[in-house]
Amino acid sequence: MYTEAKYWYLRNHKLFWMLNNSQIKQLCIITRFKEAVKGDIIYFSDSDEPKIYFLKKGNIKIVELDENGNEQIKEVIMQGDLFGELSLDNTVKSNEFAQALTKEVAICSFLMKDFEHLMEENPNLAVSYTKFVGFKLKRLRNNYSNLISKDARHRFVSFLKDWSMREGKAEGKKITLENYLTQQDIAQVICASRQTAVQLITDFEAEKQIVYTRKQIIIENIETLK
Repeated sequence: MYTEAKYWYLRNHKLFWMLNNSQIKQLCIITRFKEAVKGDIIYFSDSDEPKIYFLKKGNIKIVELDENGNEQIKEVIMQGDLFGELSLDNTVKSNEFAQALTKEVAICSFLMKDFEHLMEENPNLAVSYTKFVGFKLKRLRNNYSNLISKDARHRFVSFLKDWSMREGKAEGKKITLENYLTQQDIAQVICASRQTAVQLITDFEAEKQIVYTRKQIIIENIETLK
């Protein structure tokens, strides 16, 4: 990717708001950009070179494997978000990978050691990064809390509301979502079987709360969704 395109992406990202133009240009030198298509594996957590990634375009899913090799979607990553070795501690290993969900995906990445050095030189960046990651971890904790304390229907509603808040296109109280998730993906996100996810979608359609197709999900009234 051309240096100018790198520059403007990093310049406009809220994590780097405190850096001056010269620092952004230096940042471009250590940033690597990569494009992917639906189904491509972006990274595995056991990589020899731990990295931090920023999603420039598209959507990906973070998939965690349990000890039996079963897959669970840990998080759906959306444009502008970050993922990878966010703890900056390469001694803590997880068993997860990231996979492209949409036709076009573009990411930029930093080697962990380069990003650590960058924060050492720019304490304000370290503060901004801590806040950014803190907000992300809070959202993940809320998701896990929902998995523990709510039944599948309520988890489905919580998932749709969170998705709507982050990516939904609103027209009054009606929300339209570009649907890049399969029914199996939705099942994994809400920690349910595919059969349960399909039944929930069918029930919500019958109740005229949503319209579901492979390309989009329309929530008729986000305020009354339940």
